[in-house]
Amino acid sequence: MTYPWLNAPAADIPNTARSLLGWRVTGNGVTIRLTEVEAYAGTGEDPASHAHRGPTPRSRIMFGPPGHAYTYFVFGVHWCLNIVCAPEGEAAAVLLRAGEVVEGVDLARSRRGDVAARELARGPALLVISLGVGRDAYGTSMIDGTGPLMLRPPAEPVPDEAISAGPRVGVASAHDMPWRFWLTGDPTVSTYRRHVPRLRRA
Repeated sequence: MTYPWLNAPAADIPNTARSLLGWRVTGNGVTIRLTEVEAYAGTGEDPASHAHRGPTPRSRIMFGPPGHAYTYFVFGVHWCLNIVCAPEGEAAAVLLRAGEVVEGVDLARSRRGDVAARELARGPALLVISLGVGRDAYGTSMIDGTGPLMLRPPAEPVPDEAISAGPRVGVASAHDMPWRFWLTGDPTVSTYRRHVPRLRRA
């Protein structure tokens, strides 16, 4: 199995993110076809990236090795899942934002509740819940079978004309960068909500 983006430079992270649409990620009996992803670059290049100011105890895995999972807890309530996508020593990752559960629907529903199939992984937190992972996936390989997750390419790449791009979601900086990519018209893609700055009290 080949992973052509493993050696792609961090500067190519938008193209890498686009190329991951249609890939399948499997974890704990559930397989999800990726329908929405979001790119994040490295040190000094992307104010929205956890790696923007260099490695921290949380973000150090963004600096490699590629093909590993970067999970982090947000808002004190849920986990998000990224895959590291740059050569070791550089920093870049792709957030897995949404997907279609194609195997293990009943198992995913047992984790998510009795919701419509299109809602099972419609958002980064819901995707992680459906896969049944969290902190345990941090720093594990998603490509060699040693970790709780496995990422596999589709039989055929998604054609460019089937992909849309737009602003990122849920970030306070660089939110208008068109680094979110999704399968046009797919019902499992999450709802876009434009960033609204918080008003500071006087």
